[in-house]
Amino acid sequence: MVTPIIEVEDVWYEYPNGVTALRGVSLGIGRGEYIALVGMNGSGKTTLAKNLNGLLRPTKGSVRVKGIDTRSVRSENIARVVGYVFQNPDHMLFATTIEKEVEFGPRNLGLSEDEIRRRVNNALEATGLSKLRNESPLFFGKGIRRMITLAAVLSMEPEVMIIDEPTTGMDCRARGMVMSLIDRLNVDGMTVIIITHDMRIVADHARRCIVMLDGRVLVDGVTDDVFEMDAVLRNAGLRPPQRIVFSKWLRSQAHLEDGGSGPM
Repeated sequence: MVTPIIEVEDVWYEYPNGVTALRGVSLGIGRGEYIALVGMNGSGKTTLAKNLNGLLRPTKGSVRVKGIDTRSVRSENIARVVGYVFQNPDHMLFATTIEKEVEFGPRNLGLSEDEIRRRVNNALEATGLSKLRNESPLFFGKGIRRMITLAAVLSMEPEVMIIDEPTTGMDCRARGMVMSLIDRLNVDGMTVIIITHDMRIVADHARRCIVMLDGRVLVDGVTDDVFEMDAVLRNAGLRPPQRIVFSKWLRSQAHLEDGGSGPM
């Protein structure tokens, strides 16, 4: 059985303007899982993700990270376990060099200089940014800027990484670079949660898919199984990627060629 690292129990969340974004969500996140959190805009997926790492706290219910209720500890303590990479890299980048960007988190944890240096070097090496450490983050395209934000969170050495729209606005090369890194992190044992509208990314990478609708979990299951649920996907406003559609068509044709029925 997969050991849970995050437990969500009957979580409701209401924003100050009165909008209820989560309605009784319950689920568990196991160590080493690779999860896609999907749904239409306004479905509650980003609100749920921010409750997982303490950026938001439940109005009702509880979120426990390694058994600790997120309402009982400071956000920075949760960030040591659950890292969050925002959708727009420019909302995270502010330092004059990539190195300073990546060292910001560890330095704010009050670590020793030797420990900060170790973490920064490891994060830069993992993301392939070591040779660019003295460059400005703003000199690069979206793919590299995304890698910088991943490095900045990696230097905190979290056990869970939440990445909001990891490949939006990128060309194929940049998409491949970013997703290869995320896949490698998961292979190395990190729990990965991606929030995305890109169903190709979901189909090609995530092993578990959580579909949100109107602040609730509509379905939570193995990704391949979820993509077989045509009515659920339509209800959630989602379309499976072309290769999944084509695969279903091929199966339907094979069924017709076999006579379309089983034994009498």
